[in-house]
Amino acid sequence: MTLSVIIITKDEEAHIAACLDSVAFADEIIVVDSGSSDRTCEIARGKGARVVSTSDWPGFGPQKNRALDLATQDWVLSIDADERVTPELARAIQQAIRQPQAEAYEIARLSNFCGRWIRHSGWWPDYVLRLFKRGAARFTDAAVHERVVPQGRVARLGAHFLHYPYADMQALISKVNRYSTDAALMMYAKGRRTSIPGMVGHSIWTFIRIYLIRKGFLDGREGFILAVTAAAGSFFRYAKLYFLGRGQ
Repeated sequence: MTLSVIIITKDEEAHIAACLDSVAFADEIIVVDSGSSDRTCEIARGKGARVVSTSDWPGFGPQKNRALDLATQDWVLSIDADERVTPELARAIQQAIRQPQAEAYEIARLSNFCGRWIRHSGWWPDYVLRLFKRGAARFTDAAVHERVVPQGRVARLGAHFLHYPYADMQALISKVNRYSTDAALMMYAKGRRTSIPGMVGHSIWTFIRIYLIRKGFLDGREGFILAVTAAAGSFFRYAKLYFLGRGQ
């Protein structure tokens, strides 16, 4: 059995080399880039990846399906540039495709925020379906928060990704702003509308869910910062939806 790795990128110069090194055991690596202005594509080609550039940005789901359509091997592993496959996970993947017990596999992610591994706050184990037989799954067409829709049995691997989503607060805030815009547009297109009490209520509930219910307080100061930032992101998302509803 053979393995294709698919990655979508934009301006991932800081991450792409380590990401590609971690999946060097794959038979094929495909990078679909949406207009990077840094050295992402150059680095990826230097690591032996097949790099395809696109001139538009259709959203995360459609872009990942573009990458999936380029894969040619028996199995596909979808990985983000800010993720790493550990040696233990590499062995688990190779074992799973040699002797498959399912058509798709979920993999846990252990995420790092500003130097701290986050084990609460809803961040761990954070299972994501990323390994599947080619032809047995596709991504949804969602602009953000896309997911893999599999056909057949789904199992879980015993090892996990390492995930480095935010190098600092600036990166976190930038991503919150970008995702909140995409989410507001997606909700608006589906006919969703909101009000001032709605945006306040959603943000308060987000903080309570992450910091108290999901025990973010056990992640120390970083857990508090993540809960507040998530609440702010929820507020931004619904505030943007509110103004879209007013035609602004």
